[in-house]
Amino acid sequence: MAAGRIVIVGTGVAGATAAETLRKEGYDGQVVLIGDEPGLPYRRTMVSKELLSGTATPERAQLKPAQFWADNNVELRAGVSVTEIDPEARTIATDDGETLAYDALLLATGGRPRELTLAPAAVSAPGLDSGVHHLRTLRDAQSLGSALAEARSVLIVGGGLIGCEVAAAASSGPAVTILESGGAILERVLPHEVSVMLGKLHTANGVDVQAGVALTGIVRGPAGFTATAADGRSWTADVVVVAVGMAPNTELAEAAGLAVSDGILVDEFCATSAPGIFAAGDVARLPNPVLGGTHRVEHWNHAQSHGAAAARAMLGGISGVAAEPYADVPWCWTNQYGKNVQIAGWPGVAQKWAVDGSVADHDFTALATRDDRLIGAVTLGRPKDVRSARARIAAEHDAVGSRV
Repeated sequence: MAAGRIVIVGTGVAGATAAETLRKEGYDGQVVLIGDEPGLPYRRTMVSKELLSGTATPERAQLKPAQFWADNNVELRAGVSVTEIDPEARTIATDDGETLAYDALLLATGGRPRELTLAPAAVSAPGLDSGVHHLRTLRDAQSLGSALAEARSVLIVGGGLIGCEVAAAASSGPAVTILESGGAILERVLPHEVSVMLGKLHTANGVDVQAGVALTGIVRGPAGFTATAADGRSWTADVVVVAVGMAPNTELAEAAGLAVSDGILVDEFCATSAPGIFAAGDVARLPNPVLGGTHRVEHWNHAQSHGAAAARAMLGGISGVAAEPYADVPWCWTNQYGKNVQIAGWPGVAQKWAVDGSVADHDFTALATRDDRLIGAVTLGRPKDVRSARARIAAEHDAVGSRV
């Protein structure tokens, strides 16, 4: 394939997989992989699991050893930020003063933890200031792990996947409290019965799960951090972890004039609104192949497969060979107290649930339907059922599409 240069911004799994795929598909031009995090690309899924709990080292979390990138002639520039994109000139500028031209550009800039918003806004100890933590990066995990080792008590604001995994990792040490705004932890993606079961699992392991919490403030005093709720409840702890979701890093794309709406808008071939620029992973908002409209997926497996699809689409744009449209059914998993819950599709918009097995016995498959079509699944102890459900969701979508 003719030589040129493809620049990838973001060294997470989407960007790293794209670089690897380019070489696997025979691209012989220059591949430049740029990321603002120092060090080698790593498995971000391990941040809230093995890295936080101390059961794995940062070296084990690496996606590939350093020699891999050298052997595959991928120019890895870690600890470097891209400051500007010029879509017309097809160049990017970096914070170390360099300007690079590109034949194709992939934005895999991921996201950052959402800041806590309160009504009224009253948080007086924002960010990572000595005791208030977020969890997204390897550095975050190291900082939070050190804090947990010395803490007597921890408040976790948010009962989603990250909040629950932090609670599970921390529960053997300090007293842990989860503050969840909804009616139950993980209720946005799980059937109520499963949310309640996981809440009981946390409680059985010493975690205090508080639901229906409308926070009005977090202040720091002599006794530590005190969080207050609209109904008068309050909690005090040494350490606060804010886990209220992720915001996509779209600033670079916005400044370049790309179409953005809670993510960089792309088509089914990962192409943005600017010629030669693609986006993949957490930052990309792409067509939803089953529900219609668009969606943004924040799962590791999606970022990996989307990054590979973007690489093939970029090669197609250079060679003129059409790429396959991306239509994967997303899935993810969470490990809590030795239980592996797997989630496929879009269970958060289910109209009906059908459960096979026993939720109480931690052995079940729950199938989510909407308009009498399978759109999602949640399993515990049945990994094969997730693979089967993903295949069924895709097949039913194809069957519906063929009748239109």
